[in-house]
Amino acid sequence: MHSIDLNCDLGESFGAYTIGLDETVTPHVTSVNIACGWHAGDPLVMERTVALAKQCGVAIGAHPGFPDLLGFGRRELKVSPDEVYSYVKYQIGALYAFARSHHMELQHMKAHGSLYNMAGKDIRLAEAMCRACRDFDSQLILLALAGSKMEEAAQQMGVPCAREFFADRAYSPDGSLAPRSMPGAVLHDTQVALDRVVKMIQTGKVTAIDGTEIPVACDSICVHGDNESAVAFVTAIRHRLEEEGIACRPFGASLR
Repeated sequence: MHSIDLNCDLGESFGAYTIGLDETVTPHVTSVNIACGWHAGDPLVMERTVALAKQCGVAIGAHPGFPDLLGFGRRELKVSPDEVYSYVKYQIGALYAFARSHHMELQHMKAHGSLYNMAGKDIRLAEAMCRACRDFDSQLILLALAGSKMEEAAQQMGVPCAREFFADRAYSPDGSLAPRSMPGAVLHDTQVALDRVVKMIQTGKVTAIDGTEIPVACDSICVHGDNESAVAFVTAIRHRLEEEGIACRPFGASLR
């Protein structure tokens, strides 16, 4: 029987600003990536989000990004591998304080935005990210874009790695995510996204934005919780997976 994890980025509100539908989306996923205060989030939000995850019985992971609140971590910064190493370790440590106080373990680390995309293509940055995970906890799982330099670095360094597929994002022929600036990069048709997910799980392939078929191995599906259709989308995915006999459970159960 096939099984898959559903992950979602959470805790991205900040101060007086509310971003995302955390309370309504969380019960429908199996793992959550919690912002650590740099691209989004703040200590109060981190506290509430960890408590929410515990209440809903979902696994938690750190979601570090660039120190760029104004750009929401989506602007590329010129950084060295040493900076990436320290940035990631610092933010994992921040979330760990909240997790420990709630008697929860960190299952994984998933980078955010441009930090994620840059490490997906630059092996030196990917290695620094893996080193930060390993030095914090050798059992911490790196959640990485399938087929990326992050996955490659994790395999070379012996870091546990879960491979991620994006349900609502188009893929370039090289397996990377199509830039958001490109027409069709974000999918808004729920049925199209559902069919892609099932095809990927059953065949290990996805149709790229140019129509070519590319291989994709996957342990977790990313669903977004920052728009009005998020709840309907994630519940539709879970219902479709159940119809196909595909169970939903955290990837940590099988990778550790």
